[in-house]
Amino acid sequence: MGTYVVTGAASGIGKACAERLRAAGNSVIGVDLHDVEVIADLSTSGGRRAAIGKVGDLAGGRLDGAVMAAGLGPAAGRERMIAEVNVLGVTELLDSWQAAFAAAGDAKVVVFGSNSTTTTPMVPKRAVRRLMGGELDAAVRQIRRRRGVSGPVAYAASKIAVTHWCRARAVSDDWAGAGVRLNVIAPGPVMTPLLQSQLDSGTGSQVRAFPLPSRRFGTAEQIAEWVLTMLSPAADFLVGSVIVVDGGTDALIRPGDWPRPLPLRSVPRFLWTMYRAPRQGRVARY
Repeated sequence: MGTYVVTGAASGIGKACAERLRAAGNSVIGVDLHDVEVIADLSTSGGRRAAIGKVGDLAGGRLDGAVMAAGLGPAAGRERMIAEVNVLGVTELLDSWQAAFAAAGDAKVVVFGSNSTTTTPMVPKRAVRRLMGGELDAAVRQIRRRRGVSGPVAYAASKIAVTHWCRARAVSDDWAGAGVRLNVIAPGPVMTPLLQSQLDSGTGSQVRAFPLPSRRFGTAEQIAEWVLTMLSPAADFLVGSVIVVDGGTDALIRPGDWPRPLPLRSVPRFLWTMYRAPRQGRVARY
């Protein structure tokens, strides 16, 4: 049995994941605003530092995995807070805990993305790059130019940024090379208190109008099942992947976008070397 940290553990999917991990005999360090082991506000730098330190103390220098489920949904006027929680509330914490994951030898980390990364229009690429670079003020200014849709755009931009961050980190020597498996799960609409609040708000009609081939919302328990698989030995070969569990929305909107052949201009040098090696009598070894 292992020790896992779960952010957003007080409700919704995070709570379901924490309960499943505990039921399997694991020790869970929950991080949230209330009713957990570590009380911390991930929308502030002080709160993130507190979470990093308190989890480190409780874990004793070793973490077998993490579920980064804390997040804020789309809301106009909260663009900065969305970026703080959804991006820095993942990247700052995971970078600080990397040594504890490496100490476990085969740790698994699951970060919550969203199918909004591929189904939300009008997301400025420059804002995503700035979020990844920590330039939150500049990113938020760009996002707020999308008047009338700044909330959904901020949410999608934050999830794109954190997904790109995870894929870049996942294949590095410090992560994959250290035995740490970092992957992203991208749910669609899941019936949680967050979704219910959206349904009850002025954006409820928009949420209900969103195309959903399955014709039903997901449940926190269903997503928790996927997360537990991504934390299990079955995920030893899963590195930098994005698992979309969204009732078919992404496939409906973008049926031909994946898989797509790699454009010639995007081929990295190591692939050229790999394909040319047999012709030059060289063999790649692992």
